[in-house]
Amino acid sequence: MNETFDFNIVDSIINELGCKKSAIISILQSVQEHYRYLPKEIFPYLSKKLSISKAEIYSVATFYKNFSLKPKGKYVIKVCDGTACHVRKSIPILNRMRRELDLSSEKATTDDLIFTVETVSCLGACGLAPVLTVNDKVYPAMTPDKAADLLKELKIKQ
Repeated sequence: MNETFDFNIVDSIINELGCKKSAIISILQSVQEHYRYLPKEIFPYLSKKLSISKAEIYSVATFYKNFSLKPKGKYVIKVCDGTACHVRKSIPILNRMRRELDLSSEKATTDDLIFTVETVSCLGACGLAPVLTVNDKVYPAMTPDKAADLLKELKIKQ
């Protein structure tokens, strides 16, 4: 196990949500909220603490698309590719962001863990299409140029 991993954070989450099997989804959500992904160290640790097999915890973590086993960036950008966004040209927006950040469909997160760019089936803001979100903040009526400008703004905040 990673010596630098802070299990006190996981313990405080367990104490807050309860040390029981029925809390596993909430525990995983809280761990991911803190780390921006589910570190491998938590599976054996939660298994012992909650008396649940590692395989069962892993199956929950991989069943729900919202969970990530890979580190995500400080800014998680979700580009909608639902029908309304797609017909209003969301793919050129996605391609521009990937080009600006040197990402691809295989590589979603920058090496410095600042940006993660993902596509989603729908963000539920079809009237504002094409839409993307940055850490759940909605950016409506996007264009490739607006997306590039947004990336510049986010980089300045570093």
